[in-house]
Amino acid sequence: MKKYLRIVSTLAVVSLFLTAVLPATAGVTKSTVFYDGNEVLTIETTAPMFLGSDPYYRFFGAQAPAPGQLDIAGIGPGDPGFAGGAWKVHAVVWLIDTPYLLKSEADILAAQNLGHVRVPVFRPANQDFRGPILTNAPLP
Repeated sequence: MKKYLRIVSTLAVVSLFLTAVLPATAGVTKSTVFYDGNEVLTIETTAPMFLGSDPYYRFFGAQAPAPGQLDIAGIGPGDPGFAGGAWKVHAVVWLIDTPYLLKSEADILAAQNLGHVRVPVFRPANQDFRGPILTNAPLP
């Protein structure tokens, strides 16, 4: 009987933990992002994905990004180390008054070297998500 109660109480704790951590339903959002200078389709899920590994850049801060600015995928299909869209989201913050369009990870790194943007080392892992890049799909 004690063994049965231990199992039931363990299952109850695990189910409470999973209910608190995982959303009831995971939503899906189609959007376009820049990858290597091109606009490509991605599908972003709202299910939490902690500790992503593929670099993904999202613009934050009081300074609005340049018109037409999209998020930027730093890696994609066929690139060494690509984990299929396990995105590690990095914040990009403009430090100048007149932002310009950035279309690749190389653009972000160049702007950072010029002191135009900052990509903070600290990043909240709860922004990470999973979603494929569809390089040959028609854009919405």
